[in-house]
Amino acid sequence: MKRYFKGLYMSIGMFCSIPQPIKIWENKAVNLVLPCFPLVGCLIGAMWWGFATILVAAGIHIMLISAIVTLIPSLASGFLHLDGYMDTSDAVLSRRPLEDKLRILKDPHTGAFAVIMLTALFVLLFSAVFSIIETGKNFSLLLVIPVISRCCSALSILCLKPMAQSNYANLFRQNTKIAHKIFLFIAAIFGMALSFFFAQIYGLIVVLSTIAGFIAGITWAYRDLKGVSGDLAGFALVISELFGLAAMAIL
Repeated sequence: MKRYFKGLYMSIGMFCSIPQPIKIWENKAVNLVLPCFPLVGCLIGAMWWGFATILVAAGIHIMLISAIVTLIPSLASGFLHLDGYMDTSDAVLSRRPLEDKLRILKDPHTGAFAVIMLTALFVLLFSAVFSIIETGKNFSLLLVIPVISRCCSALSILCLKPMAQSNYANLFRQNTKIAHKIFLFIAAIFGMALSFFFAQIYGLIVVLSTIAGFIAGITWAYRDLKGVSGDLAGFALVISELFGLAAMAIL
């Protein structure tokens, strides 16, 4: 049991910006980092829902609330997934040969496509959040979206062919078994059940939209770059949460 807690603690340390008083890394628990990823999503979702609820109750202007709520998931994850989103956007949209795309993916410099895609992302995220707040939609689904997106992200790393150059994907696939994947599927089913409890069919549609967004993002990048990496998983995670918020705003 102690190893499982270490795996969760390591997952929080990697994928969440909440300060940790003690740094822990144990090689025997590395294969638990991705299965614990949805639990990190629970933590981020609780922060997202909590801040949104408090800010609305405080009567702060809707524009400021929308801006803060839009930024919370990125702030909570230390902008980690946005980094992957920008790198993947630069690589895929360059429309160059595969070798050049893989080089661009690892290039620390920011290209024009990354800036354009980041701007488009935040315009859409802000618009969706503004619409959700303005129409008084149920904030409870903010608890579920990060869980589902992280289930999908972890499963993509564990199930799809990794890029040869991806240390991230190769590291966290070590010593993983079918039980790890089953746990992630169970976490996703639990998230779907929770969404139905919060908002019935509307909640299920939001979850399915989140999954559809991930599938669309990972399929596009995976086919283009011939493998999966941490950057690609982050890229698809960001798109999946955009799809989830858009569904909340539209329905």
